[in-house]
Amino acid sequence: MENFSLILAIVVVTALAFDFTNGFHDTANAMATTISTGALKPKVAVAMSAVLNLVGAFLSVEVANTISKGLVDETGIRPEVIFAALVGAILWNLLTWLVGLPSSSSHALMGGLIGATIASAGVGAVHGDVLVTKVLIPAIAAPLVAGIAAMLATRLTYSLGKKADGQASAKGYRAGQIASAGLVSLAHGTNDAQKTMGIITLALVAGGTLAPDSDPPMWVILSAGVAIALGTYLGGWRIIRTMGKGLTDLQPQQGFAAQTSAATVILASSHLGFSLSTTHSVSGSVMGAGLGRKGGVVRWSTATRMFVAWGLTLPAAALVGALAEYVTGFGAWGTALVAIFLVTSSAAIWKISRREVVDHTNVNETDEPAGVVTTAMAAVTPPPAGTVTEDLTATIPAPATEPATSSATTV
Repeated sequence: MENFSLILAIVVVTALAFDFTNGFHDTANAMATTISTGALKPKVAVAMSAVLNLVGAFLSVEVANTISKGLVDETGIRPEVIFAALVGAILWNLLTWLVGLPSSSSHALMGGLIGATIASAGVGAVHGDVLVTKVLIPAIAAPLVAGIAAMLATRLTYSLGKKADGQASAKGYRAGQIASAGLVSLAHGTNDAQKTMGIITLALVAGGTLAPDSDPPMWVILSAGVAIALGTYLGGWRIIRTMGKGLTDLQPQQGFAAQTSAATVILASSHLGFSLSTTHSVSGSVMGAGLGRKGGVVRWSTATRMFVAWGLTLPAAALVGALAEYVTGFGAWGTALVAIFLVTSSAAIWKISRREVVDHTNVNETDEPAGVVTTAMAAVTPPPAGTVTEDLTATIPAPATEPATSSATTV
């Protein structure tokens, strides 16, 4: 591996750090509903998800090729550009994890890459047709398709199970949930692990280590799979709580329908090379399952904050990526300054998260502990008039006490 410079090594390490944050940020996609319905114990669920994420990383490279060959012009892209892109993506992942909101790691990475590329080489270096057809359109279509499929599947399961014994039916659907959660984990590995493979491959091309249009080397595939699996095992408990309890109250039938619908959408998209958000797909399917059960609710107060985060993800990461690229343009000291900023910001976010710990022991509690959603999101979505809070947690009603007329829609 000649021409493997220091900056290229820094980029690879940073990319794997992003992959690690992607793992714990997106654990909720596969396991939130399984944990919330009691189908699996929390630690068992994340361990199972981690193994299947690793397996899924070896199943395809179509999404990796979309990023390394399609989204931006490989020629003229320096390794520092990719480093700057990763800084934007990592910081957005950590901020949204801190406030417990399921946002898209994929769009954070895309946003960081687009912003850094534009700052370095201009708008022309971004392939707009690929951005629209393989990123933006799937971003809108995936949650809608998964949500509608989950709603119809939920109604069908309840219709078919009317005469079945309630306890036996719930037990059967919990078993189905375990299988469907495994499928979502596998799908997550085939889609999200590949994004890091693609970004590392792009960096290797930019650094002269790989020829243009190369597929990811085996060591890249293996390291990306291991990094996302380790992050998944860590467990993004804050986001798991929001996805499993904050959006709607799920029964086993709904959990099975939501996970199966999301897995189908993600696997189909991976096969086509669409870099869609697994978070969007699973969130859409969870809301669809909530609407599919008679008497079910969707807590639109939480969903609205989530939608705001979705809308901000790509431009916010792009802005940070562009600023980071501007600073790295000053040379080695600029790159070092950006690296220090990334490390200190990440450490500060972690320290804030320790004020109120959410882990496998309290992830299914119905009351949100103070600190799960902090004042960081208050600047994005201010609380309703008359609400006095120290953090945004107080604006998210607990499922057990939330009035159906104020922030939920009953079907």
